Order: sequence, then structure tokens, then C-alpha cells
Amino acid sequence: MGRREEMIAKIKELMLQPERIRNIGIAAHIDHGKTTLSDNLLAGAGMISEELAGKQLVLDFDEQEQARGITINAANVSMVHNYEGKDYLINLIDTPGHVDFGGDVTRAMRAIDGVIIVVDAVEGVMPQTETVVRQALREYVKPVLFINKVDRLIRELKLTPQQMMERFSKIIMDVNRLIQRYAPEEYKKQWMVKVEDGSVAFGSAYYNWALSVPFMKRTGVKFNEIIDLTLKGDHKTLRQKAPLHVVVLDMVVKHLPNPIEAQKYRIPHLWQGDINSDVGQAMLNCDPKGKMVMVVTKIIIDKHAGEVATGRVWSGTVKSGQEVYLINTKRKARIQQVGIYMGPERINMEAVPAGNIVAVTGLRDAMAGETVAEEPIEPFEALHYVSEPVVTVAIEAKNVKDLPRLIEALRQLAKEDPTLHVKIDEETGQHLLSGMGELHLEVKLYKLKKDWGIDIDVSEPIVVYRESITKPSPMVEGKSPNRHNRFYIVVEPMPDEIYNAIKEGIIPEGRIKNPKEVAKKLAELGMDYEIARGIVDVYNGNMFLDNTKGVQYLNEVMDLLIDGFHQAMDEGPLAKEPVMKVIVRLIDAQVHEDNVHRGPAQIYPAIRTAIHCAMMKSNPVLYEPYQKVIINIPYEYMGAVSREITQRRGQLVDMKQEGEVMTIIAEAPVAEMFGFAGAIRSATSGRALWSTEHAGFKRVPNELAQQIIRQIRQRKGLDPNPPTEKDVCPLF
Repeated sequence: MGRREEMIAKIKELMLQPERIRNIGIAAHIDHGKTTLSDNLLAGAGMISEELAGKQLVLDFDEQEQARGITINAANVSMVHNYEGKDYLINLIDTPGHVDFGGDVTRAMRAIDGVIIVVDAVEGVMPQTETVVRQALREYVKPVLFINKVDRLIRELKLTPQQMMERFSKIIMDVNRLIQRYAPEEYKKQWMVKVEDGSVAFGSAYYNWALSVPFMKRTGVKFNEIIDLTLKGDHKTLRQKAPLHVVVLDMVVKHLPNPIEAQKYRIPHLWQGDINSDVGQAMLNCDPKGKMVMVVTKIIIDKHAGEVATGRVWSGTVKSGQEVYLINTKRKARIQQVGIYMGPERINMEAVPAGNIVAVTGLRDAMAGETVAEEPIEPFEALHYVSEPVVTVAIEAKNVKDLPRLIEALRQLAKEDPTLHVKIDEETGQHLLSGMGELHLEVKLYKLKKDWGIDIDVSEPIVVYRESITKPSPMVEGKSPNRHNRFYIVVEPMPDEIYNAIKEGIIPEGRIKNPKEVAKKLAELGMDYEIARGIVDVYNGNMFLDNTKGVQYLNEVMDLLIDGFHQAMDEGPLAKEPVMKVIVRLIDAQVHEDNVHRGPAQIYPAIRTAIHCAMMKSNPVLYEPYQKVIINIPYEYMGAVSREITQRRGQLVDMKQEGEVMTIIAEAPVAEMFGFAGAIRSATSGRALWSTEHAGFKRVPNELAQQIIRQIRQRKGLDPNPPTEKDVCPLF
């Protein structure tokens, strides 16, 4: 039996012992060394050679990841680690650090129970570190800390041991501050990381060594020895004295929970079903004999196997040939192959029990976030993404004959990455692809051309604005074209507290299942409870409430009203841009008794026009997406950088100085940030290190709004003149 076969046999054996499993992720700011660390863990498990570890970047197996030197896709791998004489199965997911690929981090967090937060010892805690810690804690994922690139403190910055300890303390304090801010109430203290108990390790992923207090006590290795060996450049002895994979995986086994422990507190928060039901208990106890439930966290398209769904098994056992039910898609499917990942390779298994991460084929049409079960159950809570798609490109096939393939390719891309939004515009024949940023779209378009071989024309990137209102409207009557149905509508601006609660997932998106419970939360946020009780639907940060009393036949048209509300929110009255932060209240209605007179063709225009007309009476405004920009530069370039930011309608939010390095934090509209990379490079002679993250939406200044509305309308082939109330309210 070769080494590989031995390892597969060992993994199969450990998969059946959930107390010996750790499902973990590695997350960090871009370039803090996640993939290099993953490589070393693989080398320690004997999966790649030690010499190549840190240089090979095995989990960046996509050619674009190698070319750009960044992680784009979350990659899964299973390996075995021996701790205190016992073998443990480590299912690891290496996640991207670039903000444009944050969706992959969110999805990975659903599958894992613990995460190694990697922080660069030189740069310290950065904005994206905060984002990934927040994503982890929102999903009830417990963190441990690895401080990386310590070799740079020794060799480049030549810090004394005392100065290094001070730097470590500051990083640990910053990470603990984030844990205190974002951890669930009951874990704020419990989950703090501490040097003394070994939930913090530090080292160099590139040179393959690490230290932690328990390891130093056990082996007698001193920090001073590490400093001497680093200064001498004796990396081989370093690796042997303090092997990184031993220190880090010991920390993982000791401090991160196994699936049995984790599911006890994760399930009640991620699943809203009845915890006392058979399936609820099976998930709570990670029972391999219970009914099978898994959540899909990633879809990849394999040339040979088709769609491969990766996900976490919460209860029961996933077997090939098993008939399952896709809860959100509301259809049955049959699982074909079942397997696990070892980096780019998928190893087939007969069955994978609860507590493991599995790869299956046969779940056609499943999306990331889909709940898969043996029978219909309450679905898992939807995944909440930190940022949203704000940059759009229009795509057209150069050859008309490629059109069907282009549509298919775009659908596949959106399935693999739900943070991409695809809109097929029937009228113009254009396909609109929206992503988190320029890089996100660039990577996806490259994939489209390479994997599908389709020749396409791509427009310049455009920004998707949002429409909203600033004051409540008077009551507006909406009539159906046949005049037999009437709806009386009021729209109101949504308070920030409620909007933030929707974005944080405290108030669920979609059709509301238990209005009383949601109404209580809305009342706590300042809404009148009697009004809040009418909540029916939450859609893209907007809300639809039914505040009517005893209207006959209303229930029979409610689904059509919700569809019409969605249409009105997808394309606002000013420039057909999506709507945000609007509460739509249905105050009264008259519905025809005969369903022939109240079909979609009657109800949609009535409700849509009423909402748009009410919005026009509520001082409609335009919002634009903003980016937070974090720039590290030598002190002398400060003037050039702040000029560059202010020219782009940006504002400086904060400035910090550490030694010779200035950190500038600014906010600027996404629309003004195209081409920023080149501009900042030339302004600082290539000395700037910078990153961005989504900073929400802000109102467009009035003097610019009219001009932007004209440009958007012109681009969409509409009359360029901004509409007036009379244009939008023709029926009233």
C-alpha cells in the first residue's frame, strides 16, 4: 500500500469519528500569507514536498491565481494530523483575502467550525482582517490566531525581542477587540485568543517554522534560538526545531471544536426549524444515523463530472445513488458521485457521514446556500454577504451563433459564484454582469473566454446606482388596466437601524414566515408594532407591509402583489436602477371577485405604477456605492495621495503614522475609482500598498444627480430627460 492509499484509508477511518474531526478555514487580509501557510500544513501531512512548501502554492491551482499571486477561489483539502498520540482529520478550506472575492469567504464560513486568522506581523490587523473576523463570528465560527512573517521583524526591521513582544501584544489586543465586538454575546470572553494557553502561534509560513507557548514548554525551544537561526539564514534547522505544521495543527486540535461540540451551538443559530424535531436533534448531535441534511457552500464546474457541489453534512450520511430534496429549488435530485477533496484532486468515497465536508455530483440547479435533505425541511438561513455587486459590464457575443452558449456560460458563472449578478436584457440583447469590483469581473471574464472560447465585446465598467426616497408619500391609488382592482399605497423611507438589521441578517430577507416574531424585532428598532405586524416580504433592503383590514380576495392576489413589488424595486422610477431603503405599505384595496379579472396583467401594472408614483411624491433621490480605500505609503508621498483622493470626490477619514509609513484611510465613490490603480502607482512611484472594501451607499449630491440620471437613461435607451411626477403617475 503506497503512502497515498494509506492516507485515504486513514481519512476514511477518521471520517466515522466526529470527535476526531476539525473543520477549519484560513482567513486573512490579502497577502498576509494564507496560501503559503496552507502549503506548509499540506507538506507536514506528507502531501507535498517540504522544499516546495510555501513556493508551490498548491491550493492556488487556478492558473489565474498563479499568474496574479492571489487566491481567488476557496480551496478544500483533507489531511491527517497526529496530536498527543492520536490521529485527527483536518478538513481545511483556504479562502481568498481580496475584498472582491469575499463571497467565497462567507460561503466557506458556513462549512467550517473554526478558523485560523492569519495576521502579518509587519502590517498588523488590516481592514480585511476585520471583515473576515466579522464573517467568521457571524457564522459562529471560533477563531485562533497565527502571526505570520515574524522573520521580517528579525531580519528587515531588526527589532529586539522586547519590541517584538510589544508588537505581538498589540496584534493580539486588536484581534481580541474584534472578537469582543463581533462575537456572539455568550462567547465574547470564551473565544478571546491568548498566548499563554496556546491559542496564539507566531512564525514564518514562508520559512516553515512556528512557535507557541505550549510547544516551547514541551520541547524547550527558546525564542532567542529562533532569532539566531533566522539571522544566520539556517532555515533547515529552523524547520526541524519548530515545524510549522506541528505547532499550528496542535493549536487547531486543542482549541477549535469538533463537529459534535460545534453543532450544538451553531445549529440553533443557522437553522430556524424546530430544534426538538427528529431532524433538529439529529443535526444538534451530529448523528450519522439521522436523516441526511447538508448545505451546499460552493459549486464548481468540472469538465468531466459536470457540476460538483461542495458542502457540509450536518446529519445523516451522504451516499451515492441517494434521492434527495433541494429545499429552496423545490425539486428532487439523485446524488451520483460522493467524494472528498485533496487539493485539486477529488477522491471518490462510498459515503460521507455527518460532521464532514463532502463533494457530490448530481445536484443539478443547486446554488451555494442550498439546503439538501432527504425530505422537505425548513431551509438553513440564507448566506449574508458583506458587500454587494456594484460594478457592471455589458457583454455581447461577437457572433450571433454564440448567443445560446454565452447565456449558458453566464448562468454557469452565476451558479459558481452567487455574488455575481447576471441580467439578460431582452430588449437590448445585452447581458449585464455585475460583480464586487473591477478585479472580480476581470477574473470572471477571463474564465468565460478561456473555458468557453466565446468571442465577446465588453463595455467599459459602469456603476449601478440605487434609487430611494427622503420623506413619506401621501396615499396613492393604483388601478388595474380594466379598472376592476384598486390598491391604496403609501411609501416611507426606511430608517437606517432597520436597513442595517436587514443587511446583518437580524431581519430575514424573503417572504416572512412568522410575522409576529419579525414585528417584535421591528418594534425594538422603533417601528410601530401595529404597523410592523403587517410585514409580508423583505426584498433587497426594501419592505412590503399589508396594513389593510378585512379586504376580500386579497390573499388570493398577494403573491402577484409581491411580484409587482419586486418589479418596482428592481427598476425605480428615476432611471430604472434598483431601489433601496423603501417601505411600501398597502393601506386598502378593492379586489374583483372573479379571478379572470385579477390576473398578472391586471395586478402587476396597478401595484408597480402606484409604488413608482408614490416614490415620485416622496422626493426621490439617487444613492451611489462608496469604497473604503486603505493606502500605506512612505511619509513623503502623503500630499500626492491625498490630492489623488480629493480629485475623485473622496474624503480622508483617518491617518496613522508608524515609523516612516503612513496609513491613509479614505472613502470615495466607486464611479470615480476606475483607473485608480494606475494613477496611485504613478503618483507614488509604485511605493503605495493599497486595498479597498465596500463602504455602503451615500446620497449623490443634488448638483450631480440630474446629470447622472440623464447619463444612465441615455445609456439604457430611455428618454434622457429625468421623469416628472406627471410622467410616472398617468392614471391618477
